[in-house]
Amino acid sequence: MNTSLSLSVELEDAIASSDVRRRATMLRRMADLFAGSGDLTPQQTSLFDGVMTRLLAEVESSARVQLSEYLAECPREARRTIRSLALDDLIEVARPMLTRSEQLEQRSLEEAAATKSQAHLLALSSRKTIPEPVTEILVDRGDRDVALCVAANPGARFSAFGFASLVLRSSGDEELAVAVWIRSDVPRRHLLKLFSDASLIVKDRLCKEDPAKGKVIEKVVTQAVDRLQARTRQLAPEFVSASMRVSLLEEAGRLDEDALCRFAGSKQFSETVLALSSICDVPAGVVERALVEDKSEQILVLAKAAGLNWDTTKALLVLKTSRETRDDLEGLFETFLRLKPQTARKAVRFYQLRERALAKN
Repeated sequence: MNTSLSLSVELEDAIASSDVRRRATMLRRMADLFAGSGDLTPQQTSLFDGVMTRLLAEVESSARVQLSEYLAECPREARRTIRSLALDDLIEVARPMLTRSEQLEQRSLEEAAATKSQAHLLALSSRKTIPEPVTEILVDRGDRDVALCVAANPGARFSAFGFASLVLRSSGDEELAVAVWIRSDVPRRHLLKLFSDASLIVKDRLCKEDPAKGKVIEKVVTQAVDRLQARTRQLAPEFVSASMRVSLLEEAGRLDEDALCRFAGSKQFSETVLALSSICDVPAGVVERALVEDKSEQILVLAKAAGLNWDTTKALLVLKTSRETRDDLEGLFETFLRLKPQTARKAVRFYQLRERALAKN
């Protein structure tokens, strides 16, 4: 009790004093007691947390930097203190907490990502683990250095939307595209999008350098991407599993429009590709490219040729991209109604012949 009373008096004296060094000394003393004490009750922890938070507002930046470095590895929770340090405008203060503290709550990570400087975002991008909501903000707000850092961080977790955003940012950025490509957790549909965008960039560059060879270059690049896509189909566990599932439905005579609509509505990309490929009798690569490269008209053609209704077709269009607006869908619905089945079947026949010709070369 006497010790607690003595500390309380010293604390009040330190805060009341105009001596900044005395306050800093008191802050470090409280941090030492907090980190070195035995088991603390929740009430004691809260008391330490409140005292350190109060002192933080009364010390210079150098003392805040020292405390941040000291507490960054501390396994004990001092939520208000850690949050205050992590959200400090000075990156020198915030960096240790943003990069290393495992006690920093996710909501504080999200707030730092949403409101702080690019230097703060870069620090966040190098954390040992980064949850999905935080990576989404980093990819959205971060500059190129932040995007590269978070893409190369194996501890960063991405949602489907986060991966889609990251792949979109990779278009035209070779280094970022490579960082995404070598990740082991990228869903296959996003890798296909990466291939597609990269192939378009390569074709554009080569054609500009030698326009006379444009058609040859386009054919060579398209064939290379087709082979790469086919190889990823053979190696991807998700595609192997999807192939078995679709094959079983087909053998049981249950691979129909209802099954396709369920696959598309559930965002099961590989199953949707294989089901539509089987129903339309076109190679899986044709369907994949249509879905990945945002070829809405080609999806309409495949759907109309297969006699699919609008609900199923809409599910395919929404699977193709998460950015379809109501106006887009209304316009596509009008096109779908105008498209004649015989015209669609002729187009599908062309796809089949083209794929066979490419396969022979």
